[in-house]
Amino acid sequence: MPAMSPTDPRAGNQPRGEEIATYSSYLEAQRAVDYLADEEFAVSAVTIVGKDLTMVERITGRRTYPKVALRGAGSGAYFGFFIGILLLLFGGTLAQTLLPALLIGAGAGMLFAVIAYAMTGGKRDFTSTSQVVAGSFAILCLEEKAGEARRVLNGLGSDGQSGGPGAPVTQVARPSEEPQPPAQHPPVEQQPAQQPPAQQPSPQQPPAHQPPHEDRPPQQ
Repeated sequence: MPAMSPTDPRAGNQPRGEEIATYSSYLEAQRAVDYLADEEFAVSAVTIVGKDLTMVERITGRRTYPKVALRGAGSGAYFGFFIGILLLLFGGTLAQTLLPALLIGAGAGMLFAVIAYAMTGGKRDFTSTSQVVAGSFAILCLEEKAGEARRVLNGLGSDGQSGGPGAPVTQVARPSEEPQPPAQHPPVEQQPAQQPPAQQPSPQQPPAHQPPHEDRPPQQ
């Protein structure tokens, strides 16, 4: 990621502006700014800001005395080479100036590297590289140009997440659902309740409610 020039008046100040888009990687944010530049937008009003910063230290290997000595010798020889070039400009031959400078530089670099490693007491027996990693990248634009920037980015496509109202993210609108009237069913006719049939007397039983038979004398 290129660093901001120290002569830029915005260097060292908090970025200001309205967030118009958010991307998950720096390449996507860079692509969006390149698109703005291709569309002749004033990209000087745009700033890329890394969010959710995390410091990451990647371990590259283990430190040992041979590795420390070899690395120190290389650094010392590199420094001695430039000293030999300077001495060669003021006179002398290559064997008299450059070669001794390389040997002296390599020896001095090896000695200092081994001494420095021994003074650590084995507290850091590994080599690593540190890097600051951002979780997402936001594009800020000055408020007076934020609306125009959103309109231009709408032509790029929605590779990032929405950073605010009007950000270049296409969302499919769902059609509004109108309330449907409840379904009407035809009325159900109520039938009268059926009464159970009357019980018929069995032939073995006398009919109910019949007065008993009386013997009357014959009339003369």
